[in-house]
This record gives sequence, C-alpha cells and structure tokens, in this order.
Amino acid sequence: MAMDKTYAPGGIESKWYEHWENSGAFECGKRQGAEPYAIVMPPPNVTGSLHMGHALDNTLQDVLIRFERLRGKDVLWQPGTDHAGIATQMVVERQLDAQGLHRRDMGREAFLERVWQWKEESGGTITGQLRRLGASCDWSKERFTMDEGFNAAVMKKFVTLHKDGLLYKAKRLVNWDPKLKTAISDLEVEQREVESSFWHFRYPIDGQEGAFIEIATTRPETMLGDTAIAVHPDDERYKHLVGKMVKLPLVGRLIPIVADEYADPEQGSGAVKITPAHDFNDFEVGKRHNLDVINVLDQHACINENSPDKYRGMDRFEARKAIVADLDTQGFLVKVEPHKHMVPYGDRGGVVIEPMLMDQWYVDVEEMAKKSIEAVESGQTNFIPKNWEKTFFEWMRNIQPWCVSRQIWWGHQIPAWYTEDGEHCFVEETEQEAKTAAFAELGKHVTLNRDEDVLDTWFSSAMWPFATQGWPEKTDDLAKYYPNATLVTGFDIIFFWVARMMMDGLYFMGEVPFKNVYIHALVRDEHGAKMSKSKGNVIDPLEYIDRFGADALRFTLTSMEAQGRDIKLAESRVEGYRNFGTKLWNASRFCEMNGIGGSNSIAAPEAKLAVNKWIIGEVAKAAEGVTNALDAFRFNEASDTIYHFIWGTFCDWYVELIKPVFFGEDEVAIAETREVAGWALDQILVLLHPFMPFITEELWHGLKDHRSGDLIAASWPTVNSSDVDEVAVDDVNWLIATITDVRSARSEANVPAGAKMQLKVVKSGDQKALADRFEAFEAVFGRMTRVETVEFADSADIATASIRLVSSAQEYALPLEGVIDIDAEKARLEKTLDKLSKEAGGLKGRLGNENFLARAPEVEVAKQQAQLDELEETIVKTEAALQRLG
Repeated sequence: MAMDKTYAPGGIESKWYEHWENSGAFECGKRQGAEPYAIVMPPPNVTGSLHMGHALDNTLQDVLIRFERLRGKDVLWQPGTDHAGIATQMVVERQLDAQGLHRRDMGREAFLERVWQWKEESGGTITGQLRRLGASCDWSKERFTMDEGFNAAVMKKFVTLHKDGLLYKAKRLVNWDPKLKTAISDLEVEQREVESSFWHFRYPIDGQEGAFIEIATTRPETMLGDTAIAVHPDDERYKHLVGKMVKLPLVGRLIPIVADEYADPEQGSGAVKITPAHDFNDFEVGKRHNLDVINVLDQHACINENSPDKYRGMDRFEARKAIVADLDTQGFLVKVEPHKHMVPYGDRGGVVIEPMLMDQWYVDVEEMAKKSIEAVESGQTNFIPKNWEKTFFEWMRNIQPWCVSRQIWWGHQIPAWYTEDGEHCFVEETEQEAKTAAFAELGKHVTLNRDEDVLDTWFSSAMWPFATQGWPEKTDDLAKYYPNATLVTGFDIIFFWVARMMMDGLYFMGEVPFKNVYIHALVRDEHGAKMSKSKGNVIDPLEYIDRFGADALRFTLTSMEAQGRDIKLAESRVEGYRNFGTKLWNASRFCEMNGIGGSNSIAAPEAKLAVNKWIIGEVAKAAEGVTNALDAFRFNEASDTIYHFIWGTFCDWYVELIKPVFFGEDEVAIAETREVAGWALDQILVLLHPFMPFITEELWHGLKDHRSGDLIAASWPTVNSSDVDEVAVDDVNWLIATITDVRSARSEANVPAGAKMQLKVVKSGDQKALADRFEAFEAVFGRMTRVETVEFADSADIATASIRLVSSAQEYALPLEGVIDIDAEKARLEKTLDKLSKEAGGLKGRLGNENFLARAPEVEVAKQQAQLDELEETIVKTEAALQRLG
C-alpha cells in the first residue's frame, strides 16, 4: 500500500490496536516450547483513570513485553484491576449522598449491588485508557480482585493462615479513621506538621493538700481517659512522688505516678499523662505497668459514656475547648505554649486519625518477613536500582503485626462466623463449612453470624502473581508463568505491595514471585516539582496522546527513564519525539519512492558497496546496544541508542550517502542498495517497535504489501560480529567525518550554501590510500560538500585566503578567492568582533563588581557567567575566521 505523505498518529494508533487485540497478538500460550516470560500489571484501582505515573509504569512494562515477544518468548502480561475497597466505597457513597441516601439505610446487600452496578458502568475507564497507550497485555486473561475465582483464593489464604496460627483476632490499638469509620494500616497514615499548642496542667496529689504535679500535653481531650502519670526513673524532681496517687481533674478518678523511661525529662515538664486507650506509646507503658485502659471516644471521635456527662456526645475538638476552659476555671491550667508537631492524618479520609482500642484481625508477618529478607539477600530476587534493597530491608526488619480487617462493606468479607452469644468463632472458607465445624465442636446446629468486616485491599492484591493464574488449583498457567520474570513498579508501594507479594509468594508457593523488581522514577513537571492538583501542574497523559500520539509520549518517558533519577517532563520533549516519528516516516517514504521495500530476510544481505557494508555493521552495533541496555533495564540508554541510530546514522547519513546510487545507472548497485536499505529499515522497525509500536507497525506494512505476519510477532535482530566489515566502517566513518568538517568550515567562513569550491589536500607522505578514498566516494563527497575538485598540493602553494582545517589527522584547505568577497567578509567579521568584545567587556565589568555579586541571586550570576563564556567562545571562533582570510 502507498504510504501517506504525512505522519498522522491518531488514525494509525486506533487502527493497529484494534487489529492486534482482535487478532490475538497479545495472547500468551501460542508458542509451543518457548521460554515463558511473565509480568503482572500492578492492578490499577477500578475507580482510577490514567495519570502520568501509570503511563510511565505501563510503558516500561510494555517495552519489556514487546521486546521479549520479539525475542520469541511466550510472554504473558497479566492485566486486571483492584477493587480498591475504601476508594471505591467512597466514590459510591458520594453518589448516594447526592441523592440523600446512606448505605446503612439501604442495607449491605443493596449497597453492594449498587457498587457492582457502578463497577460495570464506569470501572473500565482505565483499561480503555491503557489500550490507547498501546499496552499489549493479554486482555483475555483480565482479572478483578473481587471476581469469583479470586475471592475463593482470598478465602483460602485467610483460612490457611488462621489454621497455621499466623492470623488471629486481638484487642489492640489501631489507626481509626473517624470519617471513613474504619481501621487503616500504618502505611495509610501520613504525618503532617501542624501549628498547635502545648497545654500545661496541674494534677493534685492525693493526700497532700496544695501539692500538684505538672504535666504537658498536646491532646487535652484524652485526659478524660488518663490512667497514670509517668516520670523518668532518674528524674530527681519526681523520685519522691513515684507510687503516689493523683486525683484526675474533672473526673475525680485516682491514678498512680509510675516511673518509666518513656517520660522525657527534657520535654515539657518531664511528667506525662498516660492514656493507654488513645496513644500507641501510652498503650505500651500501660502494658508494662498493668494500667487500666479506658476508651473515652466513640467511632465518630466523639466523647463516649466513659466520661463525665457534660462532655458526652461532643466532637473531640469541641470537647478539647470545653475541657481546657473548665480546667482553667478550676485553676488547673498553668500555661499554654505554641507548639509545632506531627499529627497523623488518614491519606484517604483526610482527617486526624485516632488510636482506638478495638478487636481486629491481624497477621503475624514477622517470620514471613524474615524469609523475604533472605530471598533478597541471597539474590533470588534483585532490586534495580540496588539501593532500594536497603529501603526494603529497613521496613521488613521493623515490621509489626498487620491489621487486615476494615470496617467497610466493599471488599472480601472475612470468612469468620460467630455463635449468637459471641462465645465461639469458626473460620472456614464457606458458611457451610463453618456450620459443619460448629456442629462438630458444639454437637448441635446453631445460628451463625458472619463477621461484618472486610479485608484490607492489600491482603488480596498481595496474591496477584499466583491467584491470577488459578491458585489454589495447580493449573498449567500457574506452573508456566510463576514465578514472574520481572515486576515494574514505583517506590511508593514497595511496602504496600512488593513486600507483601514477596511474603505471600514464599509462603504459599514456596518460591519468590519475581526474579527482578525494577523500581522506576517519579514523573515531575518540567521544573522538577511534584505534580499535584493544588499546584495546578498535573499533566494529563491522554492530552499528550491526543496531540502528539502515544508513540511520542512512550518514547519520551523511556528516553528519560534513567535509573535513580526522576523525570522532568516537558511538552517540548514529547513534541520533539513526535518530530522524530516524522523524520523516520519521511525517510521511509524516500525509500518507498526509490523502490526500497521490506526485506524477506532476517539475515543481512550480501553487499559489495562500502556504504552498504557499513550500514549492515551499524545495524548490528545498534541491535547489540539496544539489547544489552534492555537486558540491564537501562531504558534511557536503549532509547538513546535507537534514536541516534535512526536519526543520525540512517536518516542523516545512510539515506544521503545512497542517493547518488539511485541517480546513477549501475543496476547492480541499485539492486544491492535496495535490498540492503530494505533490510536495514526492517531491522530499525523491529528495534524501535517496543518503544513506538504504532508507527513501526504502520511502516512495516506500508513498505511491503504482503508480509508473512505483523511486526508485533516478528523476530528480534540477531547480533553477528561477521556482519561488521571493519574496512568499510573505517572508510565510511572517514567519509562522514571529512564531509562534516568541510561543511562546518564552509559555514564558519560564511560561504553561500550553493557555492562550489575546490578542496586542497595538503601533501604529507604517501597518500595513495587517501586518494583512493576520494576516488571511491567522489560522487557523494562532491554532492554533500559542493566540492567540485579535489587536488593534492604542497602547503606553500596554497593561497593565503583559504580555510585551513584538520580532519582525521589530515590537513586540508578550501581556497576562498572567487568564492566570497574576501574584503567584505573581513569587514563583517571585524564589525562582529568589535560588537562581541564590547558585550563581553560589559559582562566582565558586572561580574567583577562586588556590589552586584553581593546583591544578585546565584541563579542570575550563573546566567551572566554562562553568557560571558558563550561570548568568549564566539570571539575565539570569529578571530580564527578572520585569520583564515589572511
């Protein structure tokens, strides 16, 4: 088919994606006996839409998948979405709020029906957007963390861990989100610095009239639940008070003064109130001293029935004001100091988190974490870049029991059933199995009620690498695609997801879930700022895809993905890589118009012309460079290699160097060049395909009408050292260097582009080899430099008004007499030199002025210094040009 004159990404991209998907090009399991290669897609939230982090993450995965598919492997890129418990429930509850409805009024069953309805209608947004990006995952195997098979796997995991003694229910402090009305994990809590106060209160010592101990707190409202005062055992100020009782103001309860190293003599008054039910540190102090645990807040963070009547029902912050006012009125307030400190907030609810004492389900992950650490230490799993191993180890070595229960309705409901009196609990995969277990234990049929809580979303997504392949059944897919070859993800979910997949994989499969973990960079705006809605600097990847095409965005992200360095994304870069696509398109059209089509051969053709031998060798080098870089996860090096090969080597040089062949009449040379150019262009399309899949597939078919298959299923170039003809490489590299240097010299001397010149070769010893080179490349050299004749001459015989240059250790001269008006050019250069010298003098004066240096910002000083450096470099070049004119 004839290629269009211009490159228009929009129509090309939608056409080819639909073709690939409909033809089954993404499906695994079709290559019998091929080595498997699997990647799991970090399942995006079903509520989500494509952001730039997703675009980077999925582009890198797709590059690897397409690369390995071209290398002949049986690739599986496992797609799917996560039910995202809290996030999804929030979305649906907001919709209900707008209709004046509440989930508790609807009941659990009706509410879940509404969530499923929303999921079916809107939950596929991000998968459609991933298709626009070009993600070649096997959509026939798409999974959802709440689908029937996955839910059964989650139940199996829960029950197994419980029967193995690693999953249990306990009353402990949890992070309670009063807005979402659920416990959340430590990882879902973000610490924010706030301006607050330090309130100092006096607590009266029982039995000692007029004696007080002063405490300082940032949370006066929790004093209603105080059960002790702690002082440091070595604090001389309080040693005599240890063991005494104090009367808790406003409440009247007697509480002890205990000695505990938790109290910091340097902080506040050195004495601290201990409220075990509302502070994680206080809870530990309470355990050490066997203190009462009194909860004074309900699930709405309002004061509960364990407090004086006056405060019951008050919001915690309203109660804070009332309690401080009452303590002041009764003479217990000493002073209030301004105090800046860290306060925990829920990352989704956005309100202050309350430590809350309650029954929750926990997983004891300490032993599982140890095995994961060993797996990384022994090299079973490698982190790339390696420095992320340290982050992984630090967290895993300090891991705490994981609270996995959530007080919401959307999610995997916990498979625990209780007798009506709450005295017995049966943990089984199904209700029928729970009834059977209850009858076996109690000897009678009883009514059972299922635990209303659901599991933390990460409990199920931790199973993603094996549950997606049919676990707990021993399926063929599980045997073939587990463990995965690679995981590509961001650093922000190393703890949430990566670590938990490691623990689950080792525990349930006896093997690490992936061999390599590639941790990619963060995408920032062009100034290096983190993207956020509040800053207004969020870049929508779909907008760039609409304007420049998915290929351009993909290539931008991979070209900037350097290990350990964040990406500063500028629109100009995306536009530049769209232009790169246009460059390749135009070069391909030149080939098409000169009878160059796709090749029938994977192996390099036979070639006699030096320029064709050279390009064959350059293809081999480029293929080796791209292959090695992708094997090492150096995405920027891989894209840089193919970019420079296509733009510079192929388009700028090879296409230009072969033009004289087609202007000539040597049919043998023309036929050879067509075959070699067609083969080279095919190799380019294969090498570029992982990065820019759409334009390459379009050109693959545009250059040849009857391909045996699509490019997506072609063969990766094989590197063969015999393909590199070193003599041809030396000859053509000499030609390119000489043409470049002659062109630069002409430009610097302001020689008109169309002016024809002579080239004088300054004699130096035996130069037959050089003469042979000029003769061999006479046509192309003359065409690309506008040099009419090449003559060898003694240095003394060369006219004074000549451009002297050295290229590849050989001296040349380009006589200017009759080519330009030498006097006029001298006058122009002298005038330019004068102007440049004045500008440089002004900058030198400013940079030598101490007042300017003291007042000016560093950025401005650096800018002016850079301008001066540039001017001085231009002055040197201008002086050299003047000298050349004699």
